[in-house]
Amino acid sequence: MASSNERTLLDRCKEEYRVYIVAFLIVIIAELIGTHKFKIGPGMMVIFPMFYGLIFGTLLGPKLLGFFKMEEVKAASPLVLVAITPFMAKLGILGGANLSKLVAVGPALVLQELGNLGTIFFALPVAIMLGLKREAVGATHSICRETNLGLITHVYGPDSEEMRGALSIYVIGYIIGTIYIGFLASLVASTQLFHPFALAMASGVGSGSMMAAASGVLANIYPQFSNDILMLAGASDMLSGLDGIYVGLFLALPIANKLYDWLEPKISPKKSLKVGVEK
Repeated sequence: MASSNERTLLDRCKEEYRVYIVAFLIVIIAELIGTHKFKIGPGMMVIFPMFYGLIFGTLLGPKLLGFFKMEEVKAASPLVLVAITPFMAKLGILGGANLSKLVAVGPALVLQELGNLGTIFFALPVAIMLGLKREAVGATHSICRETNLGLITHVYGPDSEEMRGALSIYVIGYIIGTIYIGFLASLVASTQLFHPFALAMASGVGSGSMMAAASGVLANIYPQFSNDILMLAGASDMLSGLDGIYVGLFLALPIANKLYDWLEPKISPKKSLKVGVEK
């Protein structure tokens, strides 16, 4: 049994050795580039070495420079969880050590999930105007991570139009989501419109890697609150995974469906085209 496991591990190393070597080189290059800060108005934008690493990895993918094969990309995907495990362990320690603070902001942490409903009102009209049909409902009811895909599959089925929309956002988020939310956190913080704790709770969107990117940026911008930011972001991310499924089922999908039924006849470009033809 032990021999079989050792052979499997060796086989994986032989097949994926390029991933490990290149990842190590990317880490060294990204760390040599270092952290850079830019003044934007009254605030500041921070670019971490992690962003350079993500960009380098994306450029080496099969769709761009083609250095990595699709098999290597699939093999590397689960390793993201391994890479952020020490960070998640740190969040757990911070949360346990500051349990009284978490209890004190409890209602805000639970209700922050309702803020995700705002994406429907911004994104759904844009999706409809771009020509999407029922795909718009699946694509805009949430940020479409794993739990949301499970919800859409259960409600509409795996071959539904809604599932195609949700899966599209899942793939886009998988490719550029971490880079995007890191820049977004830095940009929103630069406006100084929100308290650092509110931004920390907003970082917990239900994706560990996205939360790590956003909270890392915020912790650097607000070093005096760094431990509190990481603690709140981790707790928020955990709660998003717990109550996000119920918010999606009982609030997000009904709102998205109602809004779609109201807006689609009015702003869909295909509808406008048909009217023009009839005229």
